[in-house]
Formats: sequence, structure tokens, C-alpha cells
Amino acid sequence: MGLRTAEQYRNSLRDGRAVFFRGQKVADVTTHPVIGIAVEHAAIDYMMADDPRYRELAVVSDGGEQYSRYYQVPRTADDLLARSRLIAASTREGATLVVLIKEIGTDALFALRIVSTQMAVAGKPEYRERIEKYHRYCRDHDLAVAVAQTDVKGDRSLGPSAQEHPDYYLRIVAERPDGIVVRGAKVHTSVSTNTNEVIVLPTRAMRPEDKAYAVAFAIPIATPGLKLIASAHGSGAKDPGEHPISARHKMIETLTVFDDVFVPKERVFLQGEAEFAGLLALTFVRFHRFTAVSYKLPLLELLCGAGYAIAEANGVLAAGHVRDKLTHLAAYHTVVRGLIEHAAASCTVEEGVAVPNTLLTNVAKFHFAHNYHQAVQIVQDLAGGLIVTAPAAEDLTSEATREYVLRYLGGKKGFDAEQRLRLINLIGDLTASDFGGYQEVLAVHAEGGFEAEKMQAYREYDFKSAAAYARKLAGV
Repeated sequence: MGLRTAEQYRNSLRDGRAVFFRGQKVADVTTHPVIGIAVEHAAIDYMMADDPRYRELAVVSDGGEQYSRYYQVPRTADDLLARSRLIAASTREGATLVVLIKEIGTDALFALRIVSTQMAVAGKPEYRERIEKYHRYCRDHDLAVAVAQTDVKGDRSLGPSAQEHPDYYLRIVAERPDGIVVRGAKVHTSVSTNTNEVIVLPTRAMRPEDKAYAVAFAIPIATPGLKLIASAHGSGAKDPGEHPISARHKMIETLTVFDDVFVPKERVFLQGEAEFAGLLALTFVRFHRFTAVSYKLPLLELLCGAGYAIAEANGVLAAGHVRDKLTHLAAYHTVVRGLIEHAAASCTVEEGVAVPNTLLTNVAKFHFAHNYHQAVQIVQDLAGGLIVTAPAAEDLTSEATREYVLRYLGGKKGFDAEQRLRLINLIGDLTASDFGGYQEVLAVHAEGGFEAEKMQAYREYDFKSAAAYARKLAGV
């Protein structure tokens, strides 16, 4: 099939999928007033592949075949850097909101390739063959692929098989010669309403008694029994003037319900091998946190740019405390970018796949997450209270109010009231709206929370060598 157009992508979503929004089944996600915005946002990926400005970055030519760079298996540091640049470029086109319809799916495919090779050594070669075939299928059909990993978990102090409710973790409820039947739910499943496929991964390490919960597979979104209950967060109608980002760009998350869903044998990638569940979960995270930091870079660039632009419009750019705040934003952006570029440059090759440096990736993600709220505070401080008290967009068009808004809300010479309000509305949408709150929660929880990143960094850092150096100097 080859590369698809944006229109072919939209048409592929009209397949009878079971999507529910505020309790009602959605007849067509492409025309839905909220999910349709997410569809158009996701179409950025397909438009970039057809855009001369991005064609070389977005498309790989391999032996006469052309396909999305996302589906290229990274073999070198340069491959990882190109992938990072593509993720950042698409997020920039998405006005700081990641597109994610191929990024996350291919993160999972790379992890599955690595782990399946290790499983083959352990006497399970069939999984590697299935994954290679599925990877080619997604690549050759230019599919959009979501990942469902996080189980609802129930009592967090208990493992999967110890839960009072047996379906708090997704599990295999029947095994057949031609496949398996699964039951349960996953939560926080991004972009699932508007992708073609979903890859399901375990969320944690499993013990032998958790065998039924050690499962990984891929299915089409329209598979019978798969139900997507969409989050309605931030779904109200928005004026593009007041909300220049969130009125045009959206990503939908779902509670993803598997109501006795049949998975064909060739789509099953883990079936009861509990000893590999944790490894698969962690290997996916190694790629996905690299993706996460890559798509955070345009967001940090915008915080820097918006802070500078509003300080200039307000006439305070020369103030020492303002320059200090802007320097903090610049350093924040630069450190995160430098860490992720170094993570790619110092990658390791595992089972033929280039894996970003895990320590640097987790430190980059932690540094981003730990400092995000302070960066928001700085930009809000530079902008002033008008980000939540400014007149409405209609006040700039009403004959009764326009004159007063233009007369009184101008800034430094060269910045009239309309220009200044556009900057203020951009900052308000980014930091003080439901979209701003969404970004702040993502900073804390997306791709793993603070403790997960800290634990991984602790595991990866070579404390023994550092301690040996300390003992040597101490004469111990």
C-alpha cells in the first residue's frame, strides 16, 4: 500500500469502531465535534510526509521502497537523532502537542523486537517471527498505532493475581488453538480513538502466579469486544482567538475495555511467559521516554519564546529579574535538549536495535518533569494577571467595547492591544487553561512518574565505580 495521504488516513477511521464520548456511542470519529479535532491533529503526520519541507526527514527510502521514518528500526545514533528531530518537528507543527500516532506504536515495536529475540534464545522463536511480520504490515500500510500499557491496577499494594477483582489487570481468560481471549481494561491509552491498531503490553513485572496476566498482542481498533471510553477533559467549545492552541489541537485518551476480545494467534506476542513481562515493560519505556523528551522540546521552546515576547511587549525586557527568569527558561530548554541528544549519541546496540542511553534519557525526563511547574510560574509571572482577566475575543469585534480594549490594553510602543492580547491568550492557553492543566499533569505522570524515572536512573548510574574512586582517595 505504501505511504498514505491525510485523506486516506481519515477514511481508514470509518470502520465501525466502538468509541463512546460522554456515554454516547460515536457514529464517526472524523466528524465528531471533539474527537474530530484529534483526527485533524493526528493528520499532521501524513501531511508532513507529503510536505517538501519535511519529506526527507519524515520518509525513508530503502531499496526502492518508501515508508515513514517512524517505522525505520534505528541501527545507529544518527537514526535515533533523526527520529528525535522528526518527533520534535511534528510536535512543533502540532503547536506543542505531540502527534503520537506512530511514535508510541513504533516504540513498542522496537521493544518487542529486542525482547522477542531474547525469547527466541530461550526456546520461543515464534514470537520474533510474528513481530517481524506485524512490523512489516504496519510499515507497509502506513498505519497509525496506539499502545495500551497501564492497567487500572485496583489495590496498588497487591499484584495482579492477588486482587479482589480479577480483571484489574488485563488477563487471558481462554486459550484456543487459533488464539486467545482476553478480558480487562487499560487506562490512559493515548490517541486510541483515531488510530488503526493498538498494541497491548504488560505494565509491570509478573510472578509465576500472574501467568494469565503476562500477555502482549496487537489488534485492529474495530475488533469486536474492544470498547473505547473517551476522556472528555477540555472538550468544551473554544474560540481560536482565546485558545490558539487547544481550539485546533487535541489528543484523546481512553479507558480501553477488552470485553472478552479474541486475539488471533499470529497477533499474540506474549502468552503466559511471566519472566519476560517486566523486561518488555521496561524495554518499551527505554524507547518511549526518549520519545517523550523529544516531543517536550517544542513546548520548552515556546515557554522561552512566549516569556521573551511578552516581556518585550510589556516593556520590562531590560529589568534584571526578568533577564534572570528568561535565562532560567533558556537553561532549562538547553539542558533537556542536550541530554536527549547525548542519549542518542551514546546509544547501545541491542539485538540489532539502537537503544538510547537509558541513564541520560531518564535524567532528561526527570529534569523536564521536575522543573516544568517552575517554568510555567515564570512565564505567568512575566505575562501578568491578564492571562485570566483579559477581555473576551468578542470584545475586540464588538462596536460597544472594541475602542476601549484597543485604547487601554496596549503595551510598549510597537505593540498594540490586539498584538499584546494575542500573546497573552497564547500564554493563557498554554499555562492557565484546561489545556495548560493537561500539560502540567502530563509533565508529572506521562511516560512514568517521578519515582519511576528516579529508580531507573539509580539503577543505571555506576555507583560502584564512583565509590571505588572515593575509597581510593580516602585510602580505604
